[in-house]
Amino acid sequence: MSDSAAPADPAVPADPGLLRWTLGFLLVGMCWGLTNPFIRRAALLYTPTPTPSHNPIIKLLHTAHDLLRHPSYTIPLLLNLTGSVWFFLLIGQAELSLTVPIVNSVAFLFTVLGDWWADGKVVDRRTWAGIVAVCTGIGFCVWGKS
Repeated sequence: MSDSAAPADPAVPADPGLLRWTLGFLLVGMCWGLTNPFIRRAALLYTPTPTPSHNPIIKLLHTAHDLLRHPSYTIPLLLNLTGSVWFFLLIGQAELSLTVPIVNSVAFLFTVLGDWWADGKVVDRRTWAGIVAVCTGIGFCVWGKS
């Protein structure tokens, strides 16, 4: 008697399923898009401390150290970089022609949300129309691959 179900190849990772892909795309898009307005605001409000040297390398290191001491800049930056690590992991397993447009589109949507949250910007109807167009485009991309 032979077993009809062949054992799974341990070298090939199992498909994580639609829910996990969706959560992965949303997390990366959120880390990229939602943090951009906060990074921008922190950079605009940043007042550098005087650099004790005229050496450009020392000035660069001093400025980087000075910026990283401010949590309003550092926390969003770390979240943004975390999204980049997750993106690297996603493109290693997901369909590349879906991952890149979906994640970048979702990042745009979260940037709009972040602008509203960080700066109180009003989302006008042209932006809402763009959001609908982006979501429609994502739907067409997924539909075309299924």
